Amino acid sequence: MNETTHHPHEGSILCTVDFSRSSREALLWAVHLARQLNAHVRILYTYRLIQYRAGEALQLKLEIEESALQQYKLLENEILAGSGISYDFKVEIGFIADRVEDYCRKNPLNFLVTNKNIHSGGRESFDELVEHIKVPLLVVP
Repeated sequence: MNETTHHPHEGSILCTVDFSRSSREALLWAVHLARQLNAHVRILYTYRLIQYRAGEALQLKLEIEESALQQYKLLENEILAGSGISYDFKVEIGFIADRVEDYCRKNPLNFLVTNKNIHSGGRESFDELVEHIKVPLLVVP
């Protein structure tokens, strides 16, 4: 959605956010690591889309994504602007662990930074994720 490039990046860091205080801290760690590793930060927000009545799914999707974009802009102004790193923001439907695993399959990744809420898909999916991604992982409480 929004990308700022300050220098060529040598790798990438995936940082999952849910806009909680914990994910704000995770993003701060991701920015710090990106500076150290000269890496690009992909900020990923995932959500589940549950359709309550026919026809509401699209409207709900638009509302969730607009709210996520507004919350991201606050994080961008507070943490990312002027940080000297390249970054972008992506919103995807699905479980966090599934979306992270998919990202890791398709993109070279140096680091995954997440918060304690990555467990929301269940302990088994978290353990499976850790087993499959094969990259350093930082979980911020």
